[in-house]
Amino acid sequence: MTNYDTTDAIVVKGLSKSFDKIVALQNAGTVIQKGSIFGLIGSNGAGKSTFTKLLIRELLPSEGNILVNGKSINRLKQRQIPHYRRNIGFIFQNYRLLADRTAFENIAFSIEVLGAHKREVERKVNYALHMVGLEDRKNHFPDELSGGEQQRVAIARAIVNNPQIIIADEPTGNLDPETAKGIMDILNDINIKGTTIVMATHDAGIVNRASHRVLELSNGELIRDEKQGGYRLGLV
Repeated sequence: MTNYDTTDAIVVKGLSKSFDKIVALQNAGTVIQKGSIFGLIGSNGAGKSTFTKLLIRELLPSEGNILVNGKSINRLKQRQIPHYRRNIGFIFQNYRLLADRTAFENIAFSIEVLGAHKREVERKVNYALHMVGLEDRKNHFPDELSGGEQQRVAIARAIVNNPQIIIADEPTGNLDPETAKGIMDILNDINIKGTTIVMATHDAGIVNRASHRVLELSNGELIRDEKQGGYRLGLV
């Protein structure tokens, strides 16, 4: 196997994904360093969601390879996928909160399924709630929370297991500009603590301001891979 720099969190090589005759992603390649904020931009249908689903092994590529911390996730057996995802936090655009559970219970669920002790669950969930500023809303149900608060619960759920990488699919897509800025501030704070963040969004303004690296997709093809203001296509 090719050796990659230990500072690389994710290496993507020749990545393609097709659904029947529809090409969702074509020959994409890039390197995402540990501790960076990586922005993935493009319009609807550009291939962003396909890219993120491949990263969490919800999909398998038609061609190409993805290495996370030096290991190919293409080769994971089905029984290994849950363990892999414990080190990956995922933030969905539509939050995916359980309507019949409070904010605290929604966050706790992702730890409880791993068999954590009640005291550990309380400690981790309360810390995650503190990180997103929702300590006073932890006993509220999703329909009692604003859109921004629901997204913060989703972020807390993603970080509660202290993942090495967080993948966010349109984390500010349904929010007003002021609330979106607050969400980005939270993600920046999480990144400062060392977590790698991969953020897919159609909002080029947000991602260009916040990201260390920007990848742009159009019709499934990589058209921009930029770092510190320079274009660098075909990195890997």
